[in-house]
Amino acid sequence: MRKKTSILPKSVVKYFWGDDLSDLDWLKHQDYIIQTILEKGDPKAAKWLMRKISKKKLKAVASRLRLKAKSKNF
Repeated sequence: MRKKTSILPKSVVKYFWGDDLSDLDWLKHQDYIIQTILEKGDPKAAKWLMRKISKKKLKAVASRLRLKAKSKNF
């Protein structure tokens, strides 16, 4: 069985250092990926996220996540 490649670019992978990237799936783990990038990511990671989903979708997802105040403000 072939191992699934990461859906994340190299510039974003560093924020998921404790995760098995071969099991990370955008559709199944979208909230987790978004939360991690908003909490830990740098501007480059945020840009990738903004290219991945629309601002409207990001606002909807972020509103239901438990984000720190700083991340919510972002």
